[in-house]
Amino acid sequence: MLENKIVTAITKIRTGIPGFDEISNGGLPQNRTTLVAGSAGSAKTLFACEFLSRGISEFDQPGVFVTFEEPPEDIRTNMKSFDWDIQAWEAQGKWLFVDASPHFADDSVTIVGRYDLAALLARIEHAIEKIGARRVSLDSLGAIFSRFQDSTLIRGELFRIATALKNRGVTTVMTAERNAEYGPIARYGVEEFVTDNVVILRNVLEEEKRRRTVEILKFRGAYHQKGEYPLTIQPGSGLTAIPLSSIQLKQRSSNVRISSGVAEINEMCGGGFFRDSVILVSGATGTGKTLIVTHFLNGGVTSGERCLVFAFEESREQLFRNASGWGVDFAKLERDGNLKVVCFYPEVMGLEDHLVHMRSAIEEFKPNRVAIDSLSALERVATPRGFREFVIGLTSFIKHQEIAGLFTATTPTLLGGTSVTEAHISTITDSIILLRYVEMDGQMRRGMTVLKMRGSRHDKNIREFTIDADGMHVGDPFHNINGILAGNPVPSPTPNDLPTA
Repeated sequence: MLENKIVTAITKIRTGIPGFDEISNGGLPQNRTTLVAGSAGSAKTLFACEFLSRGISEFDQPGVFVTFEEPPEDIRTNMKSFDWDIQAWEAQGKWLFVDASPHFADDSVTIVGRYDLAALLARIEHAIEKIGARRVSLDSLGAIFSRFQDSTLIRGELFRIATALKNRGVTTVMTAERNAEYGPIARYGVEEFVTDNVVILRNVLEEEKRRRTVEILKFRGAYHQKGEYPLTIQPGSGLTAIPLSSIQLKQRSSNVRISSGVAEINEMCGGGFFRDSVILVSGATGTGKTLIVTHFLNGGVTSGERCLVFAFEESREQLFRNASGWGVDFAKLERDGNLKVVCFYPEVMGLEDHLVHMRSAIEEFKPNRVAIDSLSALERVATPRGFREFVIGLTSFIKHQEIAGLFTATTPTLLGGTSVTEAHISTITDSIILLRYVEMDGQMRRGMTVLKMRGSRHDKNIREFTIDADGMHVGDPFHNINGILAGNPVPSPTPNDLPTA
């Protein structure tokens, strides 16, 4: 008879860091030690501080911060930019520093021979007892190794400290430096062997752009998400991880139709867009993408919906002027609280920061429709991988909010072509509308077609449209013209042009 085996799940303690607890499936393993390793500028010290700060502010868990590099006063000052008042927590008995940082008189001393960290351990244990700490951060282990000659000795002493802290029932974070983003886990090659868990922070330079990521390399005896995830630093709040792998296709699908703002486009789409769909409008500059956005927003407000637009190519004044030229008063719609316009040049922040800001704006304003004009502008501030992750994160978020999203993308040539944006987003959008210039009889005319309409019939024709002071007017299909979508429109052969037998 087989014996019953009792499997005890590892209890986890939430860090409170947005996104990280999803990646880690609940936080850091409780009463264990986690090594947070990273190169310069990867946010190791910030992670260690935020682990304690959120423990105090969100879970009422006091913490001890052991600093081996920066003096406590510098840490207090640096963390004020995130609205963490460490000094106030110290006065309340919730935060306690153990200062093991080098001072001017001893920062050049190298210790040789037999030496132990018993005195330091005693100070840490005393601090834990004094405030009833539940969390401990040690920053950074590299400072210890730089002052001791025998790394084997330090490994033994670090293991001793980790074991003592575990016996004390506290959850510990230790930080350590790395020499390379994808090299050995830590600089001295022994730090990861004295801890139960390893988290790697990276600050990679790709194509002249910095990109922070976080990866959980191991959780001993506990499950976690695999791979690297975007990580960003938000002023006033701290770290935010973006857990793309936790996105699940569980959103509901609605059969309710909404108006595009143009009656003929509604007809081409089989009765309008679905209420919770994502629509991509692709075309060359000047084909009318921003006009479709304007109609989409005005159509939403006319139907009693709240609308939000993110503009990355034009200022508010330009958008308002353009809309008024088509008979839409954006200023009034905004004053009435039915429209919110957010304008940023893409270069003002990284793509991960844009995603966090956009999600926050959507959660705060709670719109029924969201428009982004244009996604192509955001390609300038991201690597291909970063842009793909941004698109996935944004579209998934909008779908989970069950709101309609309309994105524009610019084609690389006037007469067509596939943009990088289309390549990343076309498979995850519900509808695609293509706008094209059509050269005929020495004139540039405009054409439109619904390339894709998921879950609905749609018009397959390429229809001509014009733009005037009243906006967009969609007319009849082009006849006897081939190659419009390929960017090479030519007349179709007539029976008289066909070769005879």
